[in-house]
Amino acid sequence: MGCPYKANPYPLYERMRESGPVHRVLFPSGVRAWLVTGYEAAHAALNDDRLGKNHDRGNDHWRARASIMPEPQHSQLQVHLLHQDPPRHTRMRRFVTDAFTPRRIERLRPRFQELADTLVDALPDTGPTDLVPGFAAHFPFRVLAEVIGLPPELAARFDRDWGKVVQPVGPTDPGRPLYEARLHGLQGYIADIVAHKREHPEDDLLSRLVVARDRRELSREELDSMIFQLLVAGQEPVTNQITTSLIALFRHPAELARLRDNPDLTPRAVDELLRHDSAFELTTWRFLDQDGDLHGTRIPAGDSVIISLCAANRDPRRFPDPDTLDLDRSPNPHLAFGHGIHFCPGAALARAELQIALDTLLARLPGLRPAIDDADIEWIPAVLGRGTNHLPVGYDRRV
Repeated sequence: MGCPYKANPYPLYERMRESGPVHRVLFPSGVRAWLVTGYEAAHAALNDDRLGKNHDRGNDHWRARASIMPEPQHSQLQVHLLHQDPPRHTRMRRFVTDAFTPRRIERLRPRFQELADTLVDALPDTGPTDLVPGFAAHFPFRVLAEVIGLPPELAARFDRDWGKVVQPVGPTDPGRPLYEARLHGLQGYIADIVAHKREHPEDDLLSRLVVARDRRELSREELDSMIFQLLVAGQEPVTNQITTSLIALFRHPAELARLRDNPDLTPRAVDELLRHDSAFELTTWRFLDQDGDLHGTRIPAGDSVIISLCAANRDPRRFPDPDTLDLDRSPNPHLAFGHGIHFCPGAALARAELQIALDTLLARLPGLRPAIDDADIEWIPAVLGRGTNHLPVGYDRRV
């Protein structure tokens, strides 16, 4: 169902890679951009310090069609790490990295397992059930709340629809009023978080960010934007990655059985599932501040440059037999979390969540299988991401 491209973009990416690393493309919003598709070119672009992320670098052609957030939200919620360049990016990033270190995430694993088990406990004794509202939509957010210090009473108020504000909606789109309503709702929620943490500070990331603001180490816009990024980028992509991973395993039942019977395989399997079909299909915009050459293509200053992580991760020049799901693949230098200074600071957390989610679902739902035909999966029509809002499954019983 839905867009055939979203169901399987990989044949198109294969044709693009074969014809060269950089392509002029037209996005649904009307933005014309330059898409980087090969692994070597993508890796180089992710580390190219000529390519900046700040929207101020975008030219008038890009700005006219970019479907960026309206004011005042754009100035107030888009000043986060993904849209900053050094030295501001460096200064801001240091506030969040300690919360996501592999050592801290490992220490929290037992709590994450409790959260996963609680959600599975609430599933029906036997299928069918929809694993997105039943598990995938809630597990990453509950984990995130623990990691950043979001109190239960505020976590319970979070509306998952607010996460849709990262999907571009043009000024003339009929959905623009709903989009703006979600923005206002999310902005009010962020204000409530800041007020709560100012009144009830604890030893957690959100409290430290509020203290940094009160010490003038962060501006109000930087604080709000960083909380916005944590709430949206910190959970929706993991929800989507759980769904893409399960779909990949359903399409490869022998590998699903191997993973179910060999939990020691899970860490390597998760990296292969990230490579095979990443929830982050494309990166956000980058811009040259002056006309320049990008892998043999002349790129005008301020034009949008976007890197296809999914296309890079299926490049046969870097990954033998790239369309095959090989849970033993090693080494596996995929780019699902990006690379360079914008490498995802939550990568260790995302890996832990995916490992726990898959281990728990496969162990506690024996006979886990899709309850709809593959062709009937409705892929989210997001430009940058991959996933589905519904994944009906069957299983023999709930252990």
